Amino acid sequence: MEPQDVTAQPKTTEALKVILDSNAFFVPLEFKIDIFEELRRLINRNVEFVLLSVVKHELEVLANGNKPKLRRHANFALQIAEKCRLIAVEPRGEETDDVILRVSKNWGAPVFTNDRVLKRRLRDISVPVIYLRQKSRLYVDGLIS
Repeated sequence: MEPQDVTAQPKTTEALKVILDSNAFFVPLEFKIDIFEELRRLINRNVEFVLLSVVKHELEVLANGNKPKLRRHANFALQIAEKCRLIAVEPRGEETDDVILRVSKNWGAPVFTNDRVLKRRLRDISVPVIYLRQKSRLYVDGLIS
């Protein structure tokens, strides 16, 4: 048996991709929570925050809408979204939620969303869901591997 090199650096683990739904970007403004720091703390490993192009488009539509308060919030959300890696995805005629489901299933990536219907659909296909609980902290429903 060969001796083990104790000076060798441990293998770096690949960052866990976390897909953020549009409503996740409103959490910091509404509830004063740093979602990026909280996600790192909650998951306790290297995290890559992912913004799908369809989600960005959804935020841009809200930022150009008719309601002034929603426009301000959406513009703030777009600023926060700049901390994420933008991934271009083709909607293939799908709604935004369907694209999130497809990509998260393919990648095995958890999704941060507060949308009740989307959370249920993600759970149905065994994708971990991260969401805001009690308006004060993030929670993971499902097993993150």
